[in-house]
Amino acid sequence: MALIEGFRIQNYRSLRDIAMGRIGTVPELRNAVPLTPLTVVIGKNGVGKSSIFDAFGFLADCMETDLETACNARKRGGYDKLISAGVSEPITITIYYRESKTDRPITYEVSIGKDEKDGLPIVTSERLRQRKKNQNGRPLSFLYLEKGKGSVWIGDDSLEGDDFAKQEVVLDPHKLGIMTLAEHIKENPRIRKFKNFIQSWYLSYFTPDAARQIPQAGIQKHLNLHGDNIGNVVQYMERNHPVVFKRILSEISAKIPGIGTIEPYRESVSNNLYLLFQDKGFVKPFTQQQMSDGTLKMFSYLLLLNDPEPAPFICIEEPENGLYHKLLETLAHEFREHATGKKGTSQIFITTHQPYFVDALEPNEVWVLEKGANGFSAMKRTSEIRFVQNMVNEGQPLGALWYSDYLDVR
Repeated sequence: MALIEGFRIQNYRSLRDIAMGRIGTVPELRNAVPLTPLTVVIGKNGVGKSSIFDAFGFLADCMETDLETACNARKRGGYDKLISAGVSEPITITIYYRESKTDRPITYEVSIGKDEKDGLPIVTSERLRQRKKNQNGRPLSFLYLEKGKGSVWIGDDSLEGDDFAKQEVVLDPHKLGIMTLAEHIKENPRIRKFKNFIQSWYLSYFTPDAARQIPQAGIQKHLNLHGDNIGNVVQYMERNHPVVFKRILSEISAKIPGIGTIEPYRESVSNNLYLLFQDKGFVKPFTQQQMSDGTLKMFSYLLLLNDPEPAPFICIEEPENGLYHKLLETLAHEFREHATGKKGTSQIFITTHQPYFVDALEPNEVWVLEKGANGFSAMKRTSEIRFVQNMVNEGQPLGALWYSDYLDVR
């Protein structure tokens, strides 16, 4: 599975400069411990957890459209609302990842500033780097652009770094170069793979109200970002993966008292698709419009985690909302069970402010984010905070330590 070992976000809202995990091309992060398959960021309200989530979403949106549209998407408010206050440097995002555990790591760095002429956001620099096969030392920039102009190496690994395989390009700086090159330069599979990797991320914007919408009947393989096609996915799972679907129903019935069965129902006249939840205490079933937020959310997460073709990277903001607090430990175990780092599984990134959820986690999985007096955020892995690992080893739950203010960054 593709795994992000580390990332860095600079000049994005309150994230003046934060880094998580290992980035081999950044000297001070070269020997850092990589991110775990399950990574959780904790912190108080307003410290920047949502900004980390949105930075991932911003990069994913940039892979689909031009920069100006991405800056205005999802109520971002444009470039001037995204850039950190009082800085002149561009927004910069660095991703350090591997296609698999045995592959050489790839570093992607993109900086986005404003065009001096028209004031629109542009790519000021963009780079993809990877070491040559069977070699150590500095990685090769097989893509390097400045304001749309630069070079890209064409060909397979046997040609990498050879001058005759190098091609000069001039691209539209208002779009990511990788977005254009992946479509036009088929001979460099690394560019296409990276673009596909970003585009396959699942960033959850799930809301129970969206899941209560009644869609038209018709199978859909994957849960969408808002969860309003949950009935279509149930229809697909019931038809194409009945064993997995039966297990999901059994799990949710055990985890949410009172729920018996869940099945799709197609209304023949309108072709509308309903989910029928059979409550053990009632004769007639309920539709998703009548079910609680917590039931819909728990069910959607189980569907997402049991996807036969899961997204390589799943990002969920505050999964605890609407859930009974004693279900949170169960949910954390579900996430860890599916974020194993093995082939065919997902890397899961979560933001939360719920200590009960954190109680089920290990210090190396949790990062604490705080905002300083200057208005900018700082973060640290909780396993690196003095005495925390020892206290957890002695039986102190990590969430309880956080609640008692033992997890201070500064």
